[in-house]
Amino acid sequence: MSNNLNYKLDEEELRILETNHEEFKKESKKLYLVSLGCSKNLVDSEVMLGKLKDYTVVNEPKIADVIIINTCGFIGAAKEESLEVIFSMHGMRKKDSLLVVAGCLTQRYKEELQLELKEVDLFTGTGDYDKIDEIIKTKKSRFTPTTYLLNDENRVITGSSSHAFLKLSEGCNQNCSFCAIPNFKGKLHSRTLESVVKEVTNLVKKGFYDFSFISQDSSSYGRDLGKKDGLIELIKLVEKIEGIKSARILYLYPSTTSNKLIKTIIDSKLFHNYFDMPIQHISDKMLKLMKRGAGKQRVIEQLTMMRNSKDSFLRTGFIIGHPQESENEFNELLEFVKEFDFDRVSLFAYSDEEETLAYNMCEKVDENEITKRVELIEEVVKIQHRKSLNSEIGKTIQIVIEGESSEGEFFMGAKKLSWTPEIDGEILVNESDVKVLEVGKSYEVKVKELVGDKLLVTVTKTLF
Repeated sequence: MSNNLNYKLDEEELRILETNHEEFKKESKKLYLVSLGCSKNLVDSEVMLGKLKDYTVVNEPKIADVIIINTCGFIGAAKEESLEVIFSMHGMRKKDSLLVVAGCLTQRYKEELQLELKEVDLFTGTGDYDKIDEIIKTKKSRFTPTTYLLNDENRVITGSSSHAFLKLSEGCNQNCSFCAIPNFKGKLHSRTLESVVKEVTNLVKKGFYDFSFISQDSSSYGRDLGKKDGLIELIKLVEKIEGIKSARILYLYPSTTSNKLIKTIIDSKLFHNYFDMPIQHISDKMLKLMKRGAGKQRVIEQLTMMRNSKDSFLRTGFIIGHPQESENEFNELLEFVKEFDFDRVSLFAYSDEEETLAYNMCEKVDENEITKRVELIEEVVKIQHRKSLNSEIGKTIQIVIEGESSEGEFFMGAKKLSWTPEIDGEILVNESDVKVLEVGKSYEVKVKELVGDKLLVTVTKTLF
């Protein structure tokens, strides 16, 4: 399960693109791109930017010659957002521009959308991100049946000059009751170790030093290639790459996360004790119905091992209102969240998706009841989040400057070095013993206080 991000280039990101890629400065056709959904989608959007390097990226759809929307089709809310953005972009586009829609939504509903969305000029799915230049040039929609998996393509990293997401695999071998992704993305398809290491090495040469490794089920990485401990092998290879300062693994899966893997992360001098494992529920009954492959006792064993590691950061996710979730099962989950110290929790109201096992289950939970349950658990999650932030007050930590803060020009925005950008929160810098703070650089700071949901810090010295 992933966080739903509505991504588009902002002014700082355009500056980074222009600085790192001179070809974006020359006179050329103009491109506007919106990337919806998770960070895995963002990687695919960055591949498209790399294939369209002869275009100038702009931040106004009304002046673009080509508008690309990389859609999300995971759950109902994401599908609605994708459609809303398509109609919005069509309403703002200039005459003779091309509106191109790609990604999960179009892959999942390619026949219906091509028939009904007359506003769209070109359609493509999840198999042709590296062919986007050909699609635009020939003005022909294209749907390759296999899902695209990055190999040697040069993508344009957006949003940061220091951090990059690295996609390990596509597809998924799990059979979760609520998830339609395997139906349109297929089974697990891992990149080779050599491919991933090569990309990391090349990005380090370009100045990137902070990496988040992602996939649908990262702990299964390499199993389709005959590697039982593929992720452990990758961790050990990445540790040998000179120049990396920070790394983390996202999207661990309970039934494929071994104690050996957890211990490998804990023992690593490079990878943070950052554990992102969406467990979806804690009731044995619900975990079995959801076909998660691990029961309550095993999940708690894993979480406890993660939580007890030094300077650990623990993120998870829950689905509320899955069919046959009674009040008893929900209360069991609610009490568990109250008792266990998570740093971040993502909550998702159950979405009834066709072509999933849950879609045909009986005893569906009423939508109003789901909303009520989500609101109840949200209050607990807010308390947990605040407790996690309060635990940082008074500490000396490492941060990375990301640019002007969301609060305006009076603060610099930053993230803790171990956090994932755009996901784990923002830190505000309002005082500094260092005269000039640079975007993308890492600094040591003293955490002073919590203002709302943001930590306020003072910079004490430059790190790298």
